[in-house]
Amino acid sequence: MTVLSELPTDLPIPKDDGFCNHLVGMTLPDISLLSTQNEEINVSTLTGLTVIYIYPMTGRPGITLPNGWDQIPGARGCTPQACSFRDHSNELKKLNSTVYGLSTQSAEYQSEVAQRLHLPFSLLSDEKLKFTKALSLPTMNVDGSTLIKRLTLICEDRVIKHVFYPVFPPDKNVEQVIAWLQKY
Repeated sequence: MTVLSELPTDLPIPKDDGFCNHLVGMTLPDISLLSTQNEEINVSTLTGLTVIYIYPMTGRPGITLPNGWDQIPGARGCTPQACSFRDHSNELKKLNSTVYGLSTQSAEYQSEVAQRLHLPFSLLSDEKLKFTKALSLPTMNVDGSTLIKRLTLICEDRVIKHVFYPVFPPDKNVEQVIAWLQKY
């Protein structure tokens, strides 16, 4: 059985394909996304520093991951990434930032994840790909589902100030975010 909270040591490293080069300076779109708190969050109204870590999909214990998941560069590691943001949430708050996770999975699916992992922040669902399309985010097709490639946005008053892409290893992304925020 696959342990979702552990990363295999032989994961392929994603390459920077340039698909996020256009994002810095963009304004978050006037789009509302359902959160795991069952609230509609309009991302265009976010103020202050906001970190949005974007991930392909989280697995569930006992449910098989898509065939070949570990061989897709950047796919594996959503649970370790979420847990690392959880474990550093107090430090991120001290840096005056609000954190959201975002994927194309349904808010209902993500609610189970947020509860199981005891996440102190909301996950947002872009199930209809509105956010993804508005920002032209890089995607991949896995088993007939469109998933967003892993990236992290740091925004200030809804303007994208920095992008981490590709993100690898995913469980160390929060350390990169904290280091960037400390210098900002």
